Amino acid sequence: MEGTFSNHSFKFLLILLALNSYINFSSAGRQIAPQISTEFIRTSCSSTTYPKLCFQSLSTHATLIHTSPQLLAHAALNVTLSTAKSTSAMMVTLSKSHRLQPREVEAMQDCVEELSDTIDELRMSISEMGHIKGSNFGLMVNDIQTWVSAALTDESTCSDAFQGNNMNANVKTAVRTKIVRMAHLTSNALALVNNYASLHG
Repeated sequence: MEGTFSNHSFKFLLILLALNSYINFSSAGRQIAPQISTEFIRTSCSSTTYPKLCFQSLSTHATLIHTSPQLLAHAALNVTLSTAKSTSAMMVTLSKSHRLQPREVEAMQDCVEELSDTIDELRMSISEMGHIKGSNFGLMVNDIQTWVSAALTDESTCSDAFQGNNMNANVKTAVRTKIVRMAHLTSNALALVNNYASLHG
């Protein structure tokens, strides 16, 4: 009886040890995975024009990106779209300010129109990126590259509207800071899309 009890106890102890080892192994895996993803993002961002901003804006999405160039490009487009939306909303609010001169209001409204196009182009790019298929890969990536390039042009046009000395300095600085950041994010997104395309070239 005692021998049987000891045998059962020994087996139970082995099970506990095995379970504990599995939990520790799984936990270690979860800790390593984000590190690998983060390093993948850092390495990928090094090929962009603004690597520091690239890594800063995408590293928080490491657990979603893993080590996928497609998911990385997709995330970059989403981050850029989010920034475009918030920038457009800020400019709509500013354009309604009674402290602005007519010239500044006009520039704001023109810029909001350009950003509306940017938002549409980024949305189309994100949708296309999520449905890329092998047989139509080249055509679909080309569409994305065209739309993101167009978004960059729209942002440049918006920024140009706030050049010159006939603008309120504070307004000009606030707007151009936002637009420049958005343009840099868009440039990085385009670079990551190009990198993804090159892997299938």
